[in-house]
Amino acid sequence: MTIHLLRMAVGINSIAELINLQKRRRQTNPDSKLFNTTRNVPKRLDELLDGGSIYWVVKRLIRVRQEIISVSQEINNEGKKYCLIEINPKQIKVEPRTQKPFQGWRYLNTEDAPGDIELRSSPEAELPEEMLIELKELGLM
Repeated sequence: MTIHLLRMAVGINSIAELINLQKRRRQTNPDSKLFNTTRNVPKRLDELLDGGSIYWVVKRLIRVRQEIISVSQEINNEGKKYCLIEINPKQIKVEPRTQKPFQGWRYLNTEDAPGDIELRSSPEAELPEEMLIELKELGLM
């Protein structure tokens, strides 16, 4: 069974800002791969690698996801272990859903994950990001 990760995009105010940050990070990586780091390796690794994604929370809304390619445990210069999650650079917009702040990451069951916007015709796909956020905050969407 597939499971996903939910992750806060701390300090990021829009999907465009997340895309630009990741683009800059890929340019500094010689393989041009995109990674996300976290302290611990998820215990449900097999389920994550079975089609899992990282769902990004931007300004208290789940907004976009990226498919997980691989997960490995690494050791830094100080001898401390950390988890390196390789993710697909393609961002897939999802139906915006409010999310309370949290630290680190959380598991997200497939049945609880928001649906992809690009896979269906949706008025949300056509709205400017700022308007969409405001409508969500007002409880109109």
